[in-house]
Amino acid sequence: MALAAREPGGPVDATARNVKLVLAYDGSDFAGWQRQVNARTVQAVLEEAITRVTGERVTVIGAGRTDAGVHACGQVANFHTTSQLSADDLQRALNALLPASVAVLQAEEVPAEFHARFGAVGKHYRYTLHLGPVRPVFDRERMLHVRAHLNLTAMRRAARALLGEHDFAAFTTHADEAKSTVRRIEDIRIRRNRSRVLVDITGSGFLYGMVRAIVGTLLEVGRGKLPPAALADILASCDRRRAGPTAPAHGLCLVSVRYADDLAEPGARSGRRERRAGPSARGRRKGRGK
Repeated sequence: MALAAREPGGPVDATARNVKLVLAYDGSDFAGWQRQVNARTVQAVLEEAITRVTGERVTVIGAGRTDAGVHACGQVANFHTTSQLSADDLQRALNALLPASVAVLQAEEVPAEFHARFGAVGKHYRYTLHLGPVRPVFDRERMLHVRAHLNLTAMRRAARALLGEHDFAAFTTHADEAKSTVRRIEDIRIRRNRSRVLVDITGSGFLYGMVRAIVGTLLEVGRGKLPPAALADILASCDRRRAGPTAPAHGLCLVSVRYADDLAEPGARSGRRERRAGPSARGRRKGRGK
């Protein structure tokens, strides 16, 4: 069986094409994105399908390593192949083989240097809440049920302290594993539509569990357990114990990944380049490498 691609830094056949995919998946069916031993993951299922279509063993590179239970409607990935199938044919073939919980929304050939993970300059996550005394039935695995009233105005006020470039060590349980715990949050929007509340967070990149820790802390503010001003103090403390609990995984979705030339944005095949994302925040070094 042919070998078309290896892990980043490994040799790739000079004749191989670089194919970019935009994916949607229901994280409820998987133990996360990254390939694991004795666990069903999105990466492994996708690589198996590509092997069946192309006859090659490939390594699929994902932009974000979503955790178990986290969903995606705009995950970006790429792989190298010597297959002569067109991108459209690859998309059709993969969708015919993948389980119902995974879909290839877009496939296209991109320049050899495109790298889904290292080339990303920003990500957009959305956390969905369902407010009310009765739990949701049909979307229960895609949103968190909150029975108590939430003060959304207080949550919005608290979120302002997180905008910009900061050390977010207080919002990750893996601070010692990161090269840097400094990240840049570009925007946090909290909107209500009837019983649903959407918390949209965009930034240059996110630490392990960072988005869910932020949402869990904002929920404490919304419930009146923390004052809005507490977010600035928690952020400055760099102490995870001072922040709120980590919100459950099933309410979180990776909406989109942004690149300097918007190669990975849906609609990019039409030639539109919006250049909406700024440069990633490298930040100061802290702790061990990841």
